Amino acid sequence: MMNFVVKTIANAGALAVAVWLLDKITLTGDSTGKQIGTLIVVALLFGLVNFLVKPLVKLLSLPLLILTLGLFTLVVNALMLLLTSWLADKLDLSFHVEGFWTAVLGGLIISVVSWALHVVLPDGD
Repeated sequence: MMNFVVKTIANAGALAVAVWLLDKITLTGDSTGKQIGTLIVVALLFGLVNFLVKPLVKLLSLPLLILTLGLFTLVVNALMLLLTSWLADKLDLSFHVEGFWTAVLGGLIISVVSWALHVVLPDGD
């Protein structure tokens, strides 16, 4: 359970950094508390998308992953971020990613920051 909480906090932190760095990834809210709550819900949603959809997409795109020596993973991460944005819109959350190239850069930022936070934070094992 602790591992799940740490991963969710790391994802929320990584999403916050992406929102802070990129103008076309937006998070709106009336107060800081509402924005933090939205970030946590979006982080849970992002984790769920990465757990359920990403393995299937990576399996189906395996030839492209091999052909590009893994660089197609950036596209897969961008698609997962766009899917999370679309689901957040359907759930009436105030998180939005505008455009594919913003999603590519946002996915790269989220991956790097999430990795760094997982190194620093305890994993609960």
